[in-house]
Amino acid sequence: MSWTPTRDDFDQYMVPNYSPQRVIPVRGEGSRLWDQDDREYIDFAGGIAVNGLGHANPVLLSALKEQADKVWHLSNVYTNEPALKLAKTLVEHTFAEKAFFCSSGGEANEAALKLVRRYAFEKFGEQKDKIISFRQSFHGRTFFTVSVGGQPKYSEGFGPVPGAIEHAQYNDLESVDALIDDRTCAIIVEPVQGEGGVTPATPEFLEGLRERCDRHQALLVFDEVQCGMGRSGELFAYMGYGVTPDVLTSAKALGGGFPIGAMLTTTDIASVFQPGTHGSTYGGNPLACAVALAAVETIADPSLLDGVKARHARFQQHLETLNQKHGGIFSEVRGKGLLIGAELSGHLEGRGRDVLAAAIDEGLMMLVAGPSVLRFAPSLIITDDEIDQGMESLDRALASLAE
Repeated sequence: MSWTPTRDDFDQYMVPNYSPQRVIPVRGEGSRLWDQDDREYIDFAGGIAVNGLGHANPVLLSALKEQADKVWHLSNVYTNEPALKLAKTLVEHTFAEKAFFCSSGGEANEAALKLVRRYAFEKFGEQKDKIISFRQSFHGRTFFTVSVGGQPKYSEGFGPVPGAIEHAQYNDLESVDALIDDRTCAIIVEPVQGEGGVTPATPEFLEGLRERCDRHQALLVFDEVQCGMGRSGELFAYMGYGVTPDVLTSAKALGGGFPIGAMLTTTDIASVFQPGTHGSTYGGNPLACAVALAAVETIADPSLLDGVKARHARFQQHLETLNQKHGGIFSEVRGKGLLIGAELSGHLEGRGRDVLAAAIDEGLMMLVAGPSVLRFAPSLIITDDEIDQGMESLDRALASLAE
């Protein structure tokens, strides 16, 4: 097709559940993108923490091209070598003993939530069905996951929500104590809340959740869709906290841009998912698993993970400098590794999307997490020069929005 689409074509042909920026990227390399007019941008967004190894990474490209010449898809009537290799690698690198593959983070969390309910049903009876989540959490876009997520705006208007779901306050164990009882089958939590504002859990909070789950014979689920796969400076964030979940979900950077999700758990818990209880048409797809295996093996390198921590310090230093230069424009800078949130204050409070638009004009692509938090989730291997250039662009964008 020789026709060249424009941003206006989005409004004509696409369902309006997104509101994308005016530019259309057409090419990427590392932490840089180019639009239809060949204008260059530094990428601080990373596809919302997806492109963990940047754009057109040669290791991932090689894995994809090699598998593309073999098998693209098989139904789950059969298994395949890339899926088995990926499962083995994830088991060897984590607490888990079993892996389930699907196509997205929402699917991974859907599987986890069904699994914990099924486990409690078989082990303790149908009365043990309560799931505790947290306000401002985000776990996906399926109806079950938006109901468990702690942002009502995502579930309003779609009819009655699933029952036996309650929400506590993040980083507040007293609010958990007010809800947890022997009817509780699971607690699900993001070690770093992403969409809710890039807020890390305190070690005491996660330790307290582990203790309470053990006491009430409930399962602890860590949603590491956004904060996992090296983003925190550890392969998975739970490793830095020293708190081991019963179930862990992963997606986003797991495939480095190729759609794939995973749910990891123990043999005992996995045993309740017998044939027919759950599935995913594209789960374990050979193309996706081949790329994900290359991503996991690359990201698990200790030198790469150490580099994430060094890059975090560089971002932090730049943001502190910008804060001073622009008169305290950030009320707080928080996060872990290369998942960082800068909360806007003063005349820019609530104007995160204005900052995004101004940044685009200055050659920088970035994110928000709510109306007042700038979110940084770049490639884990972004260079120092690219960080410096991107921050210079942000500096100009903030200056353009000065009162």
